[in-house]
Amino acid sequence: MAELDPNARKLATTLLNRYHGDRLMMGIAGPPGSGKSTLADAVVEEINRERPGLAAVFPMDGFHFDDAVLTEMGRLSHKGAIDTFDAHGLRHMLERLKDNRDDVVAVPVFDRAIEIARAGGRLIRRETGIIVCEGNYLLMRQAPWDRLKPIFDMTVLVEVDVEDLRRRLRARWEGFGLSEEDIRHKLDGNDLPNGMAIMEGSAEPDLRIRN
Repeated sequence: MAELDPNARKLATTLLNRYHGDRLMMGIAGPPGSGKSTLADAVVEEINRERPGLAAVFPMDGFHFDDAVLTEMGRLSHKGAIDTFDAHGLRHMLERLKDNRDDVVAVPVFDRAIEIARAGGRLIRRETGIIVCEGNYLLMRQAPWDRLKPIFDMTVLVEVDVEDLRRRLRARWEGFGLSEEDIRHKLDGNDLPNGMAIMEGSAEPDLRIRN
């Protein structure tokens, strides 16, 4: 088994120490390709190693607008930009999860293989005491995204150098077999501008992690 990221261990320990029975929610934000999803998965894995079944990951990406909606908006080629997500739907889901009244909540999960969010792709049960939400825009200061941060009990922003970000994102899109022209559009026309906007437009988190 690979050695656990010390950042993940630190976050898992912090959450376990703060958990006293009421649902606890952490938000991990950062640019695409920053490693926030990997970090969130590692935090939950470590918590569940100590307390099996206590924690779950809730990805923001399930609130992508469908491609048909983005086509109608004229924004399909900019999928992943802040205006291509259902911010209000995400907020309501976060509030529902924080409230924790329902015995089980079905949340949407984005399937990158088909570029579509699958409704009810994951179940989060009432006994899940710690939820780690990860997503690009969780800490953005602009409305209506600014209504998300107060829902979380703890927030983290994952930072990364621009050139490292470019390298990681290029490798991601090469892995999907995109042409060089499509990769350049994804990088310079969408992902990197989005990433810079996130690093410049996010509210101050409880913790910054340099990845």
